[in-house]
Amino acid sequence: MQKLHSFTGTLLFLSVLVFTSCGSKKNTQATAVVKEVNAKYIQKFHEAARLKQMGQVEASIRLFEECITMNDKDDAVYFALSELYRMNKQAMKAQESIIKAAKLDSENQWYTQEVAYMHLERNEFDLAAANFQKLVKKDPRNIDFLFAYAESLVRAGKTADAVKALDKLEEQVGLNPQLSIEKFRLYRQIKQDEKGLAELNKGLEIFPQDAQLLANLVDYYFEKKQSEKAFQLLMRLAESDPQNGNAHLALAQYYDQKGDRKKSYESLNKAFSSPDIEIDQKMKIWLSMFETQASLDPEMLELVNTIIQFHPQDAKSHTLLGDYHKKANNNELALSAFKQALNFEKNKFVIWEQVLNLEYELQQYEALYQDSKACLVYFTSLNRVYLFNGIGALQTKRYSEAIDAFTMGLELITNEKDLKSEFLAQRGEAHFFVKNTKSGIEDYEAALKLFPTSNYIKNNYAYRLSVAKLKFELAEKLIQEALVEAPTNGNFLDTYGWILFQQGKFQEAEIPLKKALVTLEKDAFINEHLGDVYIQMKQTQNALFYWQKAKEYGSTNPLLDKKIQQKSYYEPIE
Repeated sequence: MQKLHSFTGTLLFLSVLVFTSCGSKKNTQATAVVKEVNAKYIQKFHEAARLKQMGQVEASIRLFEECITMNDKDDAVYFALSELYRMNKQAMKAQESIIKAAKLDSENQWYTQEVAYMHLERNEFDLAAANFQKLVKKDPRNIDFLFAYAESLVRAGKTADAVKALDKLEEQVGLNPQLSIEKFRLYRQIKQDEKGLAELNKGLEIFPQDAQLLANLVDYYFEKKQSEKAFQLLMRLAESDPQNGNAHLALAQYYDQKGDRKKSYESLNKAFSSPDIEIDQKMKIWLSMFETQASLDPEMLELVNTIIQFHPQDAKSHTLLGDYHKKANNNELALSAFKQALNFEKNKFVIWEQVLNLEYELQQYEALYQDSKACLVYFTSLNRVYLFNGIGALQTKRYSEAIDAFTMGLELITNEKDLKSEFLAQRGEAHFFVKNTKSGIEDYEAALKLFPTSNYIKNNYAYRLSVAKLKFELAEKLIQEALVEAPTNGNFLDTYGWILFQQGKFQEAEIPLKKALVTLEKDAFINEHLGDVYIQMKQTQNALFYWQKAKEYGSTNPLLDKKIQQKSYYEPIE
């Protein structure tokens, strides 16, 4: 629009020159020169505008800059350049150009608007306010200008003037919740809380269920420690805005303080059903409660199921369920939940660790082998994963893979002596299974050297020596050392009995094996070992009784049925 205004001015000037050109030859020549200059200017202006329209920014800038050298009073050129400089990421030049255009045509509302917003963006709030004030005077019903004027005044520290501007805006558009809230906020800034509260209450008279008005009042009363007023309004807010998660969270806290656990959980469940509350916040709240409960409230499971319902594809939801079941000693359900979490997040080792630990505890060795192998795809340098993988392979009779896994894991250990000892003992076990007793003994000896007080390593080493019928004196020494520390440990007693059995000391073997059953009554190995002792002592009925018990408790010895049928002892197959 202003381009046309300036261009028309140029034409008008030309027409005057032409109209007054009658006279001497000298005047005719002067008119011809001026006409030629302006013709060139108009041609250059049009070409620059054409290039701008075509998106040829650099070329258009050059031509408009040439226009300025010919006529530095044309506001349209400066306005065009401000746009082009902005497109060319030349911010300072763009600002200088729009300011120049506005000075040349101070009545142009568009120029003033551009300058006003430019000052606002540059945090020049006084200048912004001054320009928005001009715009408001010219167009007093323009809501955008009034809002921007008020904002500029606020940010310039002229809060009282900003309130007046919003009062004027309210006259234009009527009472509005957002206006009431903004005026409340401004009144509070100038320490006139009562006037601010009056604005909110005036808004609530017309909009009694407006959630934002209620929320601001609630926050104010909480801030002023007027809890009862706050919670009365909070209940009103929760009714008017059922999806307001923050309102339900605050109500949950209120009911908790009152000792009403049922209502507290109900409000918390509503909060967890709200899209207002991010999963991280839900998780933080749930965990803070979970960690302080020695005995889990049943409502905690309901809460975590609500989280899963609204965040079904977020691993965090399922890890919470896993945490719940693990604490409730439901390890099978915990494992299932953590495995579900892995479906959505495979690059978090904390989840893998829970899965692998639970599979180990539940003796799900095939799953442990497979899952540890999958985990190694993501975590190739974590020695603990190799330990789990090796144990899984060892327990599923993949002995060569077990040895490889333990060897690779050992290479990743630096200063963790206890962990290195564990790896060596496990690899020693695997070596014994493949009849490489020399390497097995070397590994176990190295493990004990690193961790000489480990009764479990002593027990396992002693048992392997007895099965291999090697170094009975050493085996007996090791297990007796372990029994000094743990005289009622069923596994240690079983090992001691088996060492004596392998040496043909059947009557002596009976004593520790019977003691072992006191603590591990349903252990298949101990029952079978005691049966073996009795068959060697010619007490067939006792032997059959304990072999049957071993079968009942899940013995994996493929020769057990043959022993029962033929009432004879056979060396176990491992």
